[in-house]
Amino acid sequence: MYENFQKKEKLITVAVAISDAEKVMESLDELDELIATAGGEVIGRIIQNREQIHSGTYVGKGKLDEIREMLAELGADGIVCDDELSPVQMKNLEDALDTKVMDRTLIILDIFAKRAVTREGKVQVELAQLRYHATRLIGMRNLSRLGGGIGTRGPGEKKLEVDRRLIKERISKLRQEVRDMENHREVTRSARERQAVPVVAIVGYTNAGKSTLLNTLTDADVLEEDKLFATLDPTSRNLKLSDGQEIILTDTVGFIRKLPHHLIDAFRSTLEESKYADILIHVVDCSNPQMEEQMHLVYETLNKLGVGNKPIITVFNKIDLLDEERSFKDFSADVSVQASIKNRIGLDALEHELQEILRRQSIYIEKTFGYDEAGKISFIRKYGQLLKEEYRDAGIYVEAYISAEHYGKLIQ
Repeated sequence: MYENFQKKEKLITVAVAISDAEKVMESLDELDELIATAGGEVIGRIIQNREQIHSGTYVGKGKLDEIREMLAELGADGIVCDDELSPVQMKNLEDALDTKVMDRTLIILDIFAKRAVTREGKVQVELAQLRYHATRLIGMRNLSRLGGGIGTRGPGEKKLEVDRRLIKERISKLRQEVRDMENHREVTRSARERQAVPVVAIVGYTNAGKSTLLNTLTDADVLEEDKLFATLDPTSRNLKLSDGQEIILTDTVGFIRKLPHHLIDAFRSTLEESKYADILIHVVDCSNPQMEEQMHLVYETLNKLGVGNKPIITVFNKIDLLDEERSFKDFSADVSVQASIKNRIGLDALEHELQEILRRQSIYIEKTFGYDEAGKISFIRKYGQLLKEEYRDAGIYVEAYISAEHYGKLIQ
């Protein structure tokens, strides 16, 4: 309920266009959304065309004068730069403009601080915050220049006014906690592997509809909001498909352009849920004008995480928001499905494609089990796809698909 007691900060966004001016505009539009999600309001925008970002002040001297004038004219509370600022750039901008200076990374960290719910999420956010701020502290200098509000809240805020030595100790402690959580996550994954229940990870750009898909298919109670990073902590739920096959469906943190490396490092174990999945469902907001770029960024991030060649089903979501009927295809995926998840359109097609991929990954069996082995039929129902079941004199005849891991248990 933070926003109820804090006035909305009025901010000016600043960007440097090195080559593609249109992409800069798109990035600033997204930054506007991030700031709104953090509880601020964008009241002005300044773009400078340069061959490269100024190493000392991000923008050139002339633009600094323009920013100073706009701050005074609009009565803004500060500026937000669209790229991550170096400690030198941030200090020089603060000194030159005498105002609150933030960057895209600080805004994203602030949103993550608001959204973290679980202990793991809070620890990961605090670690990312402290690593970001540690390089921006000079001796015993504190961060009072930020003056509260956006960029100062979250589990890390109480640690931001201590010296580097204490921050270093805190970072070391948090890293150990993250390692312990990684070990716990590894134990959970190993247990899943022993059960050999297929894991399906939902990936995609932030606000594409991943949580809505998890909720719709499994009746999970994950927060859905038309905001960037509405959910942060990953959620896993069991799902029984219509053919009886059981899978584990896992929601993951949404991707975004210029995702801060502090967050990628801190959340690596969480983001890597997709690395250990058997199948990926890539949810795409096909109503978004930047759809193609968002898809490219998702695949780029997956590659950075080392996610190899896995079967991918791309779900082009929000077709209900399109002005005219269109057909989409993702050539990087095994199959594409058109859907409106919240209206339950296309979910049958998605389930069919899931079953087909699971079938291709399985072994086909035709076998007669003795009546004393009836328990194995229940095993097939739970972990495979039972196509045919006939009670004969010699026993129970079945035709089914089952994974290689479970096949070994059946023939023991």
